[in-house]
Formats: sequence, C-alpha cells, structure tokens
Amino acid sequence: MYFETQENGNRGRLSTEFLPMTHTNWPNDIQMVNATKVDEGLYGSAAFSGRGLHHFAKRSFDIVAAGSALLVLSPLLLIICLLVMMDGGPAVFGHKRVGRNGRSFHCLKFRSMVPNSAEVLAKLLAEDPEAARIWATTRKLQNDPRVTRIGKFLRGTSLDELPQLLNVVRGEMSLVGPRPVVQEELDQHYGVAAASYMAVRPGITGLWQISGRSDTTYVERVQLDCRYVREFSFWGDMRILLKTVPAVLFGRGAY
Repeated sequence: MYFETQENGNRGRLSTEFLPMTHTNWPNDIQMVNATKVDEGLYGSAAFSGRGLHHFAKRSFDIVAAGSALLVLSPLLLIICLLVMMDGGPAVFGHKRVGRNGRSFHCLKFRSMVPNSAEVLAKLLAEDPEAARIWATTRKLQNDPRVTRIGKFLRGTSLDELPQLLNVVRGEMSLVGPRPVVQEELDQHYGVAAASYMAVRPGITGLWQISGRSDTTYVERVQLDCRYVREFSFWGDMRILLKTVPAVLFGRGAY
C-alpha cells in the first residue's frame, strides 16, 4: 500500500519503504490509496476535505453556543466550584492535551479526583495486575480509587467537562470532535491514525460519547475518531449533539 499527499497543489507519493509511518511525519491531508477495507476502517482518511461552508458554520455555531452556555450556566458553574473545593483542592485543572495540527493546549475540567491522584494511580497499578491490564487497554478504571464522591457524580453526568466551553470559545476545542488525548495516547494507540485526529479540533462530545464511551475498546475509539473526520459535515455535528443528550442522561459508559 502507498499513500498520496497534496502539498502546494502538487500530488506526490510516499513510499513505506523509505519513510517510517509515524504520526510526526504525516501531513494532515494524506489520502490512502489502494487501502484495504481493514485499513479504511482503522485509519480512514486524514483529509479534512474542503467543505468550506460546513467548517464556517461549525466554528460560528461553536462560538455562539459555547458563549451562550457559559452565560446561562454561570450560577451552576459557581456552585460546582464551591462543592469541588470543599476537600481543599482547586476547583478546575488544565491537563495538557494534543490539539489541531499537533498543537498542545490545556484541556479544562472540574477536578473529579483527589489532589494526589498520580500517586494513587501508580500505587494501584503496581499492586493490582488486573487494574493495570484494564488501564493499558482502555485508559479507564470503572472503580477508580482516585475519584472523589462529588467527582463520581460530575463524571456520571458529564458536568466535569463544562469548563471546556472556555476551550471552545478560545478555539482550542469544538463542541463536536474526537475526545482530546495526551501525547502518550497518540503515540501508543493511534499510530498512522494520529493524522486524522490532528486534522480537527478535539471535541467536548463526539461519536465516541454516543457509541458507548468507556464501554468501547481503544481500537474502536480510534476508528470512531477517523470515521468522524472522514464523514464530517455540519449537519452531522448537529445529529451528534442531539444524540449526546440521551447518552448523558442515561450515563452510558460514563465512569
């Protein structure tokens, strides 16, 4: 299999014999040529094609909807801040994530874990092989000892992600897109599919959220990210937003 790339209006070919296929040297508009159905299902196309009106509508909707939601929800945000801070830790934290075109940003969340969460996780993974296996496969733990009581409620209702509305207004995220990941996840789980992930802004919700979230495997999550990029349209985003409501209300795969 070989790959084509569009660069400065000239089409060229990348041979796997000469160029190692890592996420760092893949341009954002790669098209797979002669790919098998398995390849297409796993990696999709990294091209975020030129549906200009759809892109404009998407960004305009992001700004208006996220800005309005911040104003309307400000009393709720204040209450959550006070509840989270009752254990003495900060209310909001920013975790470094990989964004569009590989640029890093701080993804905001209400803190749902104990302040020393890194130490708690390291101790658990060292002492519990089954937990270590699940973490390596899904990067999630159903009975995570790091999660606080209020944090469990916030996660189950997805209220912990409300601060990401600020990320959307700032242009670091979108309302709909792949869930933001850390560099380690991109390196270990995405491989060549990282090009598709980095072609768009990460989203607060997306195909993963309406497809089972933590009940899916990481391979399925990568496939869903690639599918979103391949099939993107503004109206597709609207459908995902509508389907997010029941997914959040019933807490499917949320932990």
